[in-house]
Amino acid sequence: MKEITIIVPSYNPDEKLLEVVKGLVEGGFEDILVVNDGSKEECREHFKEVDQFDQVTVITHEVNKGKGRAMKTAFSYVLENRPDSIGVITVDGDNQHTVKDIKYMADRMLEDPHSVFIGCRNFNDPKVPARSRFGNKITSFVFTYLLKIPITDTQTGLRGTPKEYLPDMLSTRGERYEFETEMFFTLKEKDIPFKETTIETVYIEENQTSHFHPFRDSWKIYKLIFRFMFKQLFRFLKFMVSSFLAFLTDFGVYSLMLLLLDGKIDERYALAIAVVAGKVVSSILNFTLNRKVVFKSKEGMGGTLLRYYILWACQTACSYGLITLFTMIFGAETLIFKILIKPVVDIFLFLLSYRIQKNWVFRTGKKKQ
Repeated sequence: MKEITIIVPSYNPDEKLLEVVKGLVEGGFEDILVVNDGSKEECREHFKEVDQFDQVTVITHEVNKGKGRAMKTAFSYVLENRPDSIGVITVDGDNQHTVKDIKYMADRMLEDPHSVFIGCRNFNDPKVPARSRFGNKITSFVFTYLLKIPITDTQTGLRGTPKEYLPDMLSTRGERYEFETEMFFTLKEKDIPFKETTIETVYIEENQTSHFHPFRDSWKIYKLIFRFMFKQLFRFLKFMVSSFLAFLTDFGVYSLMLLLLDGKIDERYALAIAVVAGKVVSSILNFTLNRKVVFKSKEGMGGTLLRYYILWACQTACSYGLITLFTMIFGAETLIFKILIKPVVDIFLFLLSYRIQKNWVFRTGKKKQ
């Protein structure tokens, strides 16, 4: 299988590394990158063993830089040296991922080359060590219900990533185990589609060979979670400030136009002109602040501007329609009622607008399929 590049980051391996590589070669994989992440001298013989296979390329870090950096080194290598590769699958070097599951993930990637695939274990399986079961269930709950990232297995090392998303992964923070957590945040922030595949639950020697430090690395992961949550909250607060400034501008122009046009033209036309005038002036301010400060969109002006003003047109029509509707329902045709009802209408539209602007207008990636 030439289209998929297998990446095996490894630090101080034992004989299991050779077993992993043999299994991959026998499984038909023809492009295997093994990253020696600054392993001890006595472990380097294992890299020499796997380097004998024609299908294997060994990349060496002279000093230990962390699993995240090892993965990034391999991602860069693929982008520079594998023009025909459609994507990569990262595999742990301790033989905890079966060739059957890896081949299944590769087949899924060939069928759907624009989705990231996450290999997820069944943590209800009695073979799972208690510490792994407890930690993963808690973290999965946090990701799914608090961060709105539906992931069953947050610590899995088996992941299939299409080549088109490797630049996004290279710009993702993290050099060690926390990088694998940061990858999930990148998937959400850039709206990259991802799917889960169920994999066999394999723990060898109660996972004693793992270099994951439960307290140190768990603390790093939860710091990332808190930072991500704060980042989302801070962005929403910036959106509120931007929207409030735009509202003040909109409300001021709207009220001024109603006062200026009162009694001079038909009330319906006056209301329509006031609504549109307020929206036009405030939209210029709002678009600029949201694009540059709130969502920090990297996309060209044309695409975001078109989507923004499609949303703007819908909001303007809704604003006019709702103000007219409430005026009819309450039988209040007075000027003061039309002025006071506008903030009520705009608060509702504000909450709806945030989701639409975040996920569509200033989107940073592809929609989930």
